[in-house]
Amino acid sequence: MAEAYRNHAGVAQKAPIASVSRVLGATDWLTGPGDDGALVPTRGGQVVVGGEAMFPPFIDADPRGAGFAAVLANVNDLAAMGAAPLAILDTVVAPAGIAGLVLEGLQDASRMYDVPIVGGHLTVRDGPASVSAFGIGEATAILSVRNVRPGQVVLLACALDGTMRADFPFFASFNERRDQMAGDVRILAEVAAAGDSVAAKDVSMAGLLGSLAMLLEARQAGAILDLDAIPLPRDVALEQWLVAFPAFAFLLCTDADRIEACRQPFVERGLTCQQIGEVTNTGELVVAHRGESEALVRFPEDHLTGIPPL
Repeated sequence: MAEAYRNHAGVAQKAPIASVSRVLGATDWLTGPGDDGALVPTRGGQVVVGGEAMFPPFIDADPRGAGFAAVLANVNDLAAMGAAPLAILDTVVAPAGIAGLVLEGLQDASRMYDVPIVGGHLTVRDGPASVSAFGIGEATAILSVRNVRPGQVVLLACALDGTMRADFPFFASFNERRDQMAGDVRILAEVAAAGDSVAAKDVSMAGLLGSLAMLLEARQAGAILDLDAIPLPRDVALEQWLVAFPAFAFLLCTDADRIEACRQPFVERGLTCQQIGEVTNTGELVVAHRGESEALVRFPEDHLTGIPPL
């Protein structure tokens, strides 16, 4: 499992983000760049913005799915910051037939998540397709990696109903929870507003292990992750689940006395939310499984994004 993490392409693809800091300079990890989205303070509240570009081979293999995923990725990023989605913008550059399929996927996800697509850009031309989308959300309280502290508990909130794609490590829950997904993704804003969680990260291309390492990176914190405590979907092996991109899966940090309060909104909607680890001050991400343990990441020697820590 340690080797699966170290060889995971979704983890390796985070390293070039270091160039962002070299060009743009220092960051506070909150107003950007650094976290899943960036906080933009306004006179009337707190706006969170973010953006995602779809993996070109995925666009080629499934243009409609790429359009759908573009919305999903943004909605999840906003949720991981404690924001409820307000709108999506998109940019599509593709041949006419592919562009049409991408737009169908965007529209389908927009309806499912109850978030409007308000505009963007479309260029129809021959050649490789490119698809990106950008999310805008509003938050009462922010979930930020800046708030990670030793002694906190790590929870995994996820949807276990679904199926794994055969061609891509994506676990889809849309058929099983289509009518619930819009409400599911807004739970994190409620949890943040109640103060029951202070930091979160959506489990995405880097998988569960890589996403946890990214959650810890800003503060160079450590964690002990109990692999035996991780809830699994039916017929999905642990090794496969650890590198998967689930449609709905979030890591949350909370204080020990708020575990049940944090879990309850997810459980009430038929989702799973369980404690899987704890944050430490060692600077090491350690995974434990059946009496054995190994350090996957050692800060500051290792890094995921390469953005300078706080």
